[in-house]
Amino acid sequence: MGRRRPRFLWLLWLLWLLRLQPSAAAKGRPPRSHSLHYLFMGASEWDLGLSLFEALGYVDDQLFVAYNHESRRAEPRAQWISRAATSSLWLTLSQSLKGWDHMFIVDFWTIMDNYNHSKATKLGVLAESHTLQVMLGCEVREDNSTTGFWKYGYDGRDHLDFRPETLDWTAAEPRAQATKREWEVTKIRARQNRAYLERDCPEQLRQLLQLGRRDLERQVAPAVKVTRHIAPAATTLWCQARSFYPPNITIKWLKDRKLLDARDSGPQDVLPSGDGTYQGRVALTVPLGEEQRYSCQVEHPGLDQPLAAAWEPSPSSALVIGVTSAIAVCVIILFVGVLLRVSRKRQTLRGALGDYVLTECE
Repeated sequence: MGRRRPRFLWLLWLLWLLRLQPSAAAKGRPPRSHSLHYLFMGASEWDLGLSLFEALGYVDDQLFVAYNHESRRAEPRAQWISRAATSSLWLTLSQSLKGWDHMFIVDFWTIMDNYNHSKATKLGVLAESHTLQVMLGCEVREDNSTTGFWKYGYDGRDHLDFRPETLDWTAAEPRAQATKREWEVTKIRARQNRAYLERDCPEQLRQLLQLGRRDLERQVAPAVKVTRHIAPAATTLWCQARSFYPPNITIKWLKDRKLLDARDSGPQDVLPSGDGTYQGRVALTVPLGEEQRYSCQVEHPGLDQPLAAAWEPSPSSALVIGVTSAIAVCVIILFVGVLLRVSRKRQTLRGALGDYVLTECE
């Protein structure tokens, strides 16, 4: 049985990556631009359940390859890349990941040395584990221009950021200065990094797009629904878009068909659905009873035109309200009928008694 991965380490990694990872939705990336990026992570102590080096590769937010130091093998993670498992592209990719495996471990020890974190390990003393995170990749825009990024994080915090235009590194904290100076002694490493970001990465991305274009450029329109949630303090409308791809989507609120200021609504959340599509939602607080004055407008590459949706009472709620109202009306009518009948009986009885008394007096 494989080692269990501690949840806190994965959370540490994911928090750092989510903070750094370029988001198509957040940046408003045009539908026809594409990105390729790799996420690397390693832990210095094996007993924590993480490999010394693990890698995940993504094209347009889709995982397509995974690699770890123990197996030293690249594993396809998407159907479209599995079809090329014997191609020269896959062979080049596998060799690149093996090279990054070696480079990552060397960099890991360098950074630990500069933090004085490797002494205890070298002396055989049980030490706390440390983690290294790397994110690198490129984006090819619709006009065929490119941009690249190469970032290091240590123990879940920003460490170094490569600047290809100046061939140097930006240190995110004082203790990263030692590694920065060491890597900038010669420009060979920096030139190799820049060549990868500006030439090799875009070329590999174009090859991957050619291979998986049908899957990567598909457009799935969202299903949109507005729901209402009533609380003691406020009434909230949620505009929910589900099962759409690609992830770049815009959700806006309207009142009486007029666009509201984005500051009046909550943040736009876009998350993976787990089946290759995405889901997003935006909240808006409204006065109780005025829900139907509001609607949400959704724009997505899979839609020919913006889609509008508004909150509507569910059929079951309307049926319950109708039945309850009908029962109430019937009870009222029955009650009034009983009262009228009792009243008439009393009047009849009084008339009969009056005639009897008059007869006796005669």
